[in-house]
Amino acid sequence: MTREMEPKIHSERILVVDDAPDTLEILKRNLSSQGFSVFNAPGVAEAINILETTSIDLVITDLKMPRTSGLDLVHHVRDNFKDTEIMVITGYPTLEGAVEAVKTGAEEYLAKPFTEEELFQAVNKVLEKLSVQRAGRAPGKKDGPAFEGIIGQSPAIKKVFQAIEKAASTSATVLISGESGSGKELVARAIHYISDRASAPFVAVNCSAIPENLLESELFGYVRGAFTGAEQSRAGFFQTADQGTIFLDEVSETGPSMQVKLLRVLQEKEIFMLGSSRPIRVDVRIIASTNKDLSSAVRQGSFREDLFYRLHVVTIALPSLRDRGNDILILANHFSAKFAKELGKPIPKFTDRALLAFKRYDWPGNVRELENVVQRSVIMTDTDKIDVPDLPSGMRFSAQREIGLKRTLAEVEAEHILNVLASVEGNRTRAAEILAIDRKTLREKLKKIQ
Repeated sequence: MTREMEPKIHSERILVVDDAPDTLEILKRNLSSQGFSVFNAPGVAEAINILETTSIDLVITDLKMPRTSGLDLVHHVRDNFKDTEIMVITGYPTLEGAVEAVKTGAEEYLAKPFTEEELFQAVNKVLEKLSVQRAGRAPGKKDGPAFEGIIGQSPAIKKVFQAIEKAASTSATVLISGESGSGKELVARAIHYISDRASAPFVAVNCSAIPENLLESELFGYVRGAFTGAEQSRAGFFQTADQGTIFLDEVSETGPSMQVKLLRVLQEKEIFMLGSSRPIRVDVRIIASTNKDLSSAVRQGSFREDLFYRLHVVTIALPSLRDRGNDILILANHFSAKFAKELGKPIPKFTDRALLAFKRYDWPGNVRELENVVQRSVIMTDTDKIDVPDLPSGMRFSAQREIGLKRTLAEVEAEHILNVLASVEGNRTRAAEILAIDRKTLREKLKKIQ
């Protein structure tokens, strides 16, 4: 059994319609093995009875059946069931039949005989589109606990919601890990504002944005005369956050000296202002974050092991956006409404193709990248819809890019050499200089190309 064919748990309900009992039995067995709830009907009349009494996500129907054809069932479903998708199978495949089925409303067309894998791929493709459409229609649905700025309904983000509630019920140090742009500061704020410290300050400090030689004075403050230009004493972020929470974003970027000082704060609950020998007691909850593997940094010697364990009391691992399923679409609609309101424009709707492009993109910049993409799309669109051509080029299909990825290294090298030669009007000496090779090597490569 291939990886794609491993049993999964699905909530979707599938209705299979075919006048051949053997086909019904085989399809039911195969789809049930994937966790789907499967209903069988030997004809259109029986299928309509099931549709009237049961919520069905996908209808898989044969085309040629006695009395009423599968095309009639496709037409009936399209006109009467807005939230049900259709897939056609047939043992008599023709181009005309496929075109007519698609025009009538079928989402997918599969010719018999087909393999289990082909069946599963087609079913999953149709259900993915249905899932996208549903998420696009219900951007504001709430399900369970939610926190200001953190939006989603996926199992992955629901685990984060649970972790936030547990972390907020204690005063323990929290370490939040996750890729850049995944929302670590939002989680830290959520913990603070539902905790007993909510009425006290929340102070966020980006450790990677402050030079190492200034970080100590920013965090702990300094007394008058501590250094040239220190004409008066100034409190640091820890004093500002007293009774509240300090969020040390990207704590992995701190150097060895600062790590020692942070360890003392965690152990002794006191700080030393720069230039002072008198300790100051502080009551501050520390929440730290990192986009790196701190345990690996400990093994490599770039992060103190004792500080790691002091920070690693309560841990929350944020999922990347690509692992949050339809949250991508919910967030896209949320940002679309937000930026349209700011610009005083009607809220544009995403086409199904655009939503699929959002779902299939890898989102290396996570929620921050998604927000930027939506903002750009809302600003640039002049219509009431955002379609795939309105999205950044990296999110759009490119035949040229697809072809390029299927070429051998030798083919890519040959094309580059010829392009360089053309750019210098055939001057081999100049081309060899640009390519950083000698003329002999260039001559040998050209012999192979030509």
